[in-house]
Amino acid sequence: MKKVLLVGCGHYMDSGYGCPGEWRCLKAAALGEGKFDESVSVIAFVKCECPGRPLLSNIGMAIKLSGIKPDAIHLTSCMAGAKPGCPHLDMKEISGMITEKFGVPVVMGTHAYK
Repeated sequence: MKKVLLVGCGHYMDSGYGCPGEWRCLKAAALGEGKFDESVSVIAFVKCECPGRPLLSNIGMAIKLSGIKPDAIHLTSCMAGAKPGCPHLDMKEISGMITEKFGVPVVMGTHAYK
């Protein structure tokens, strides 16, 4: 079974926009729906905190503490597809930084549930 790490927008989750942290991402991961082509094991769920400076170190700590290197890192749908987009981070740029630092592919999004 593939192992994934999820990265969600902390501001979105904390603002009460219907994202409790995030049941839809976890459902899609468990059922192999949306951006998951099979059901996966979620090894960590990292919250990106504005303005995003500690994101890479928090991902690194989650991988270190879990003791499991993920097969992929997903930027959640609320993070990768937000409208308007994040005022602090460019998702394509941060995706490249994550892949470069951890050697793991980054997938933009998790689900298409409404």
